[in-house]
Amino acid sequence: MTPALLTVKDLTVDFGPSPAVRGVDLELRRGETLGIVGESGSGKSVTALAVLGLLPGTARVGGSVRLEGRELVGLAGRELARIRGRKVAMVFQDPLSAFTPVYRIGDQIAEAVRIHQPLDRAAARRRAAELLDLVGIPDPGRALDSFPHEFSGGMRQRAMIAMAIANGPDILLADEPTTALDVTIQAQVLEVLRTAQRETGAALVLVSHDLGVIAGTADRVAVMYAGRVVETAPVDELFARPRHPYTLGLIGAVPRLDGRGGPLVPIPGHPPAPGEGGPGCPFAARCPLVEERCRTAEPALTGDDGHRAACVRAAELAERAPAPGEVYPLPELPAPGPAVPRAERAPVLVVSGLTKTFPQLKGAVFKRKVGEVYAVDGVDLDIRRGETLGLVGESGSGKSTTLYELLRLTRPEAGRIELLGQDTAGLDRAAAHRLRSKLQIVFQDPMASLDPRMPIGDIIAEPLHAQAAPRDLTARRIPELLRQVGLDPAHADRYPHQFSGGQRQRISIARALAVRPELLVLDEPVSALDVSIQAGVLNLLQRLKADLGLAYLFVSHDLSVIRHLADRVSVMYLGRTVETGAVAEVFERPRHPYTRALLSAVPLPDPAAERARTKVLLAGDPPSPTTRRQGCRFRTRCPVYATLTPDRRTPCDRDSPLPLRAAPDVDHHAACHYP
Repeated sequence: MTPALLTVKDLTVDFGPSPAVRGVDLELRRGETLGIVGESGSGKSVTALAVLGLLPGTARVGGSVRLEGRELVGLAGRELARIRGRKVAMVFQDPLSAFTPVYRIGDQIAEAVRIHQPLDRAAARRRAAELLDLVGIPDPGRALDSFPHEFSGGMRQRAMIAMAIANGPDILLADEPTTALDVTIQAQVLEVLRTAQRETGAALVLVSHDLGVIAGTADRVAVMYAGRVVETAPVDELFARPRHPYTLGLIGAVPRLDGRGGPLVPIPGHPPAPGEGGPGCPFAARCPLVEERCRTAEPALTGDDGHRAACVRAAELAERAPAPGEVYPLPELPAPGPAVPRAERAPVLVVSGLTKTFPQLKGAVFKRKVGEVYAVDGVDLDIRRGETLGLVGESGSGKSTTLYELLRLTRPEAGRIELLGQDTAGLDRAAAHRLRSKLQIVFQDPMASLDPRMPIGDIIAEPLHAQAAPRDLTARRIPELLRQVGLDPAHADRYPHQFSGGQRQRISIARALAVRPELLVLDEPVSALDVSIQAGVLNLLQRLKADLGLAYLFVSHDLSVIRHLADRVSVMYLGRTVETGAVAEVFERPRHPYTRALLSAVPLPDPAAERARTKVLLAGDPPSPTTRRQGCRFRTRCPVYATLTPDRRTPCDRDSPLPLRAAPDVDHHAACHYP
């Protein structure tokens, strides 16, 4: 084995009386990729920032961080500045806040070069252009003069990676570099990180909550919980035979794109806050294998063959290699009723040819219209009773605009919307008010959608008050709804900030169910939750659907969640539906190249399977919706179009493709000339 490039021993970080990191040990070798995973608050990002000395002045750092034998803890700021960027570089989670907004991208990268290398301005600018070209930014000479806000999210992250590798560092620290990105852009960024690592020979520390990203990228994995490493192992070994119940729970809570894995296994409870807990194992309160000895002393990180775990039952788990469902209690989901053919079920929502444009305005004081934004331009949806339709697509594809058009319950700009058999174009105000109770929404961020000044009992009662429900009915419904979503009715007088993120989302669901809707619109309802909490909410949605006969319109960028929860899926690109059909049919036999690229970009939490997959990387970002393009809108990024001869490209250039059925008896349509 090569000598360790970076050695972290007994690293501790305290913010006042609260320890955020408690005795972390890590080793990193040249060219190696170390993945660090764990729930929010586990200490992942604090550990990465502590290595570079980037924590605020209120933090007290102890232990040892050695870079090629040189101690970094306690090093003077001037000495650390010589190391940052030159020896160790950072790729931050949010590049928009990491870049200075008032300086051009080229100037910021050139500055990073000139700090560590004796180059003049012209040479540094040429180097900046080379770096932007290396990370795949088109027309790098022109991109140098752009400001950060003029780049898309994926381009900003690529520019951040270019800055990080500008001086050929030995170590790259990437803190959640793909968290806020679409799966297609995430795949591009991960490929850029691999390219950067290849070009510089750097070691990579990848901090992520996404086990699929870690499975496909890391050589070794460190799992953190409550501020310390609870398990570490080579990536294949850790996913195949985890030795800590927490790792096992994380793997069991992840929905899989390939449909394998069975029911999701939620980890009960939530991680302890810094400083909470007694003398024993911090995971004891949530662990299904807890014993009395677990509560008396915290187990040490022990093991052999490079696989170590901080659990008194690690040897037992190593020998048995149980599945997550054999250790954690599986949720009790209602048995499916008799299958009713889809054609015999009543339609809940039918949308055809939906269009919505927005004026493009210019001018600071006197606004004038200079164009239009074609946000939605031909969306078709069909949801039957008791059915879940997943709506997927990249950011800017028109998903959210489609939802808002449905919720308005008015005449659309173009097209037709039918809710429970009623055309919204013909509804007066009273009819729309009566129909409103049949259509409810659960928003992405429950903290933003719940009034912080109101007790949750009053929040849940709001829709009932809006429908003029009697007081005695409202009083009965609140405890009933809280029990229905798995919360204690005695907590109805508490405020939103007194609940965890998963509990707040359950409150949002209870509020939406208050008026007994028939269609629930779910706008990214689990994207802001840790995977362990996400599993509990998804299981709840499945149970409510079976118990109440609800139909769901589920919007998500996570296709693994759609595969787990939905019956049918509709794929959108640049404001238009490009593929729709039964989930199993679309995911196993995608007919549109855009759907194929989306599916190939979703990582699997299985290292061997992830390495064996063929990736379809899309070039660049989606085109601007300010231009209505002739022909197929996807052709500028389409891998199929790129292989066609000029005469076969003519239909793609000239005609917008119509949805074609895969076979007469198959629920599967794709809008492609060469499906």
